[in-house]
Amino acid sequence: MQPREDETISDEALMADAAAGDRKAFGLLTRRHLRRSIALAQRVVGNASDAEEVAQDVFLQIWANADRWRGDGTRFTTWLYRIVVNRAIDYRRRRTFAPLDAAEEMADPAWSAETLVDGRKIGAEVDAAIAALPDRQRAALSLCYHEEMSCAEASEVLQVSVSAMESLLVRARKTVRARLQPLIRQKDGARP
Repeated sequence: MQPREDETISDEALMADAAAGDRKAFGLLTRRHLRRSIALAQRVVGNASDAEEVAQDVFLQIWANADRWRGDGTRFTTWLYRIVVNRAIDYRRRRTFAPLDAAEEMADPAWSAETLVDGRKIGAEVDAAIAALPDRQRAALSLCYHEEMSCAEASEVLQVSVSAMESLLVRARKTVRARLQPLIRQKDGARP
């Protein structure tokens, strides 16, 4: 079996090669998708180290069961993201939630200390509002906003209808907006 390093080879073809036992094909597939899988898992489980554990577990599971890949019209990424989201939700349910890791940010010298503190406070409030969402709403937001999937693509990943995906998004946005309303009023100078 010849390893295919060409970036023009589809994910589905690489997975078919991996299913036939080609470790190099699976390695290329992993290199293509590990970073995004970790990012998606992080938005569900809440921190980087748990997300890495989830993503590694997913790729180990895929390799161990590669011979079961059928690729019956399903895009590899849709299948992969479904596994990542489901595994991350399971992982999150088993563990107590820890807030998202603080993102390192480069401070603009023109920003005041107050502006930086306000920005961090707002970021923490947004993270907390999203973290408090039910798992499926949180996953829906991640898929549509962070992974930039359409509602149809995200609905395949979560195995729900497009209208159910739209409902998840509407409820998630409404919940986040309601939770952030006091902060928005405070920023606008109005009394809560």
